[in-house]
Amino acid sequence: MPATLSARLGRHVMLEADSGGRLVACFGGFSLDLGTFSAGVVDRAQHLCAGLPLVSFASGRRRIDKELDVLVRRMARHGLLEYRLPGSRADEDTVVIEPQLPDYWPRTPQLREADTLLLSRFAYIRRRGAETVLESPRAGALFRICDPTIVAIIAMLSMPRQVKQLRLRDASPQRELLALLVDCQILLKIDTARDVRRAAEDDDHLALWDFHDLLFHARSSEGRHANPTGGVYPHAGVITPLPAVRPRWPGKKIDLRKFSAAHPEKVTSGAKLLRERHSTRRFDDQRPIILAELSRLLEGSVRVLSKWKSEAHVGDRVGDAGPVVEYAIRPYPSAGASYELELYLAVDKCDGLDRGFYHYDAGGHALVPIETRAHDLEAMLTGARLAMGEAAAPQILITIAARFGRMSWKYSSIAYALILKDVGVLTQTLYLLATDMGLGGCAIGSVNIDLFAKMTGIEFHIEGPVGQFAIGRGATSATFGGQPT
Repeated sequence: MPATLSARLGRHVMLEADSGGRLVACFGGFSLDLGTFSAGVVDRAQHLCAGLPLVSFASGRRRIDKELDVLVRRMARHGLLEYRLPGSRADEDTVVIEPQLPDYWPRTPQLREADTLLLSRFAYIRRRGAETVLESPRAGALFRICDPTIVAIIAMLSMPRQVKQLRLRDASPQRELLALLVDCQILLKIDTARDVRRAAEDDDHLALWDFHDLLFHARSSEGRHANPTGGVYPHAGVITPLPAVRPRWPGKKIDLRKFSAAHPEKVTSGAKLLRERHSTRRFDDQRPIILAELSRLLEGSVRVLSKWKSEAHVGDRVGDAGPVVEYAIRPYPSAGASYELELYLAVDKCDGLDRGFYHYDAGGHALVPIETRAHDLEAMLTGARLAMGEAAAPQILITIAARFGRMSWKYSSIAYALILKDVGVLTQTLYLLATDMGLGGCAIGSVNIDLFAKMTGIEFHIEGPVGQFAIGRGATSATFGGQPT
């Protein structure tokens, strides 16, 4: 590990120690007990305020080094640290690295002079307040650029260049930064003998993504960024909230209420379900949902009804045979009949079904158990509980995942938007069926895409969660802000 890279406390994080050697991290009104350590470690931990070189304890040869390594990695897992590369002066930063994933740890792979580097097509530089940051939805960290010469170096790598062409000293912070960017897949080591357009897309699943779609997926979900998420009211006190109902347009209005009042008997069962539908956040665990009810819900909402194949008409070439595409129709509508959505069930309580994690096979109308660690299942259920603001987890948490390539193979620029439209349609379908069956359901707006990737072993850009829905037997008519939702 080069001597220049240091770990230091993240902004708004303080480290406190008591006389017994117990260290506590304080941040945002919270505190985290890090454990009890020797006096030497407590003393050296104070250097984390300014920055502690990783090389000073990375070897782990001495007991105090091993102990300090345990402390630093424990803090890193909780997102309490950032990493810095100093500038020409020790008190200046060249770059500050902000972890975006809880398990991020900086690594500097060896770069040779003959290695050819290329900027990932998913990487971008932007202004964040008064700062300049470099990031990518694929990266485990964000890079806060403090030295403007770094921007020029990054710009040069929009075209393939060998390391020797950059003319950087072996021990320079800039060269070390390049290695860190390669580790984060912001820079790619490529073989110039290959097509450059494909060099950045060795994974065919990545080749199917547009830049803006992958960025939107990673930044609008939880798990792959460290930004505030959810109802944090960022503009409270600055911008007046908009009214619930838009002020009407000027002009003479046509009042429709008299037409509805003239035919009250015309209210259909479908309209009745729409009016009765509401979000249920509290469930009766003394009377959990039963497997037969779950079966009916899945069959009525997502089971495959029919399958067929059709030739895709690609381009304007008349007479040329296009690729044959398979289709499988389900009860809800889907853009281009893609039906890219899959259901994964985290089961806490269901009469007739063991607690665990399952995939719903829509073609065979069957549940397939997926082996996963107990604490990951618990974390997924806890996340849903916190999102709903309840004391208990839902009886069953349905994660709606998308096979992204199914949609992006056909559509450009609008693939992810179409997926989210399909999620909305499926969510309403689940709501109406649950209401019709006397069950309670609740759509959940946030989902951890990194946790799902760990539980399934599928990379987040291949198949990942785009929505969640809690289901079970409602205890009462749960409300949001005093009114049904």
